[in-house]
Amino acid sequence: MFIKEARAREIKNSRGEKTIEVYIETPNGKFIASAPSGKSKGKYETPAWSIRGFDWSIKLANEFLFKIRNKNFQILKFSDFENFERLLKAFENSYEKIGANVSYAIETAFLKAASKDNNKEVWEFIKGNRKIKIPKIMPVGNCIGGGLHSKIEKGEKRPDFQEFLLIPKEDIFKKAFNKNLNAYEHAKKLIKKAEKKWTIDINDENAIKTSLTNEETLEILKQTADKFDLRIGIDLASSSFYRQGYYEYKNKEIMRNALEQEENILFLIEKFDLFYVEDPLQEEDFSGFSSLMKEMKKKKLSAMIVGDDLTVTNFERTKKAVEKNCINAMIIKPNQNGYLMEVARIIEYCKEKKIKIIFSHRSGETMDDALGDYAMGFEADFVKTGILGKERLIKLKRIIDIEGS
Repeated sequence: MFIKEARAREIKNSRGEKTIEVYIETPNGKFIASAPSGKSKGKYETPAWSIRGFDWSIKLANEFLFKIRNKNFQILKFSDFENFERLLKAFENSYEKIGANVSYAIETAFLKAASKDNNKEVWEFIKGNRKIKIPKIMPVGNCIGGGLHSKIEKGEKRPDFQEFLLIPKEDIFKKAFNKNLNAYEHAKKLIKKAEKKWTIDINDENAIKTSLTNEETLEILKQTADKFDLRIGIDLASSSFYRQGYYEYKNKEIMRNALEQEENILFLIEKFDLFYVEDPLQEEDFSGFSSLMKEMKKKKLSAMIVGDDLTVTNFERTKKAVEKNCINAMIIKPNQNGYLMEVARIIEYCKEKKIKIIFSHRSGETMDDALGDYAMGFEADFVKTGILGKERLIKLKRIIDIEGS
């Protein structure tokens, strides 16, 4: 594969913030990739940009991309991608860390080009010699929002939990996608009924904003799920409201210690039949996660306990979480790590340990649809995005296209 042109530039994400777009041209075509940006970030995720800031990251990206121009690369299978990644890591060792968003965008653009060079779709190229079978994958749809993703004015309230999620169980992704769309509209009507002064408003991820409490929002989510035969879940993003040993619930002005938080989670799992619970405890609390899993087993409760801020798409933290029996599912955000071969290693480990995989968007998204290819190529169990919004829909529609191919 001959690189005719390669460069990086600044674009804006769905929140209007700066992010990176990478352009690579080969004799087979032009390939573009861009990086999303998280708002609710795990303390241990790889920094998105160079320590010197965004502009320096773009400068470093162009330095590296200049070095690969007019060069040939032999990438015949996904594992050969390691050779390119080694070049990028060597560049970082010689210069400085360029940031996970930069390495992710560069690698994704290069992977798109390498896939085309081998006459394959990106998801097919990732799968390689494994039997080309369309994996069964389900959407985790962010229906109602709170937490850091929902801006509020002084004096207003919002749920403390960050996301209230709808999860279909269907044989066809397109059917699941449509179910979530219809359920979203129904939830909007229920919120309008519950909040007399409510005006239609959405948050960073196109989820419905509300001032209701966590429990009131879960009641609406449950009613919606029952009507459309869906499962429900929550992303608490607990680290975002954890302060000096306590979980500070601002909507109802409650303080909970670690044990009380665990008891409350167990209560919510049982009361609302939660299928999915992401980051129920703060990102340092491996023992708390482990205790929650044990208590669930004692109470004969069944739910996915999902690591995100706890694991941050990092192999060592994932390994620790699995060995301590903290989770049975985890979020994969490729730009949290920056290196696709390391992401592949984490996924391989999780599958070996029977940990469910959820590929996830970020709150500040772009029009790149690569997440759909990654979810399908790595045979994830779920893909988590907003239900609406052009930056979310393009990823969901990519999966629908792959499913129909």
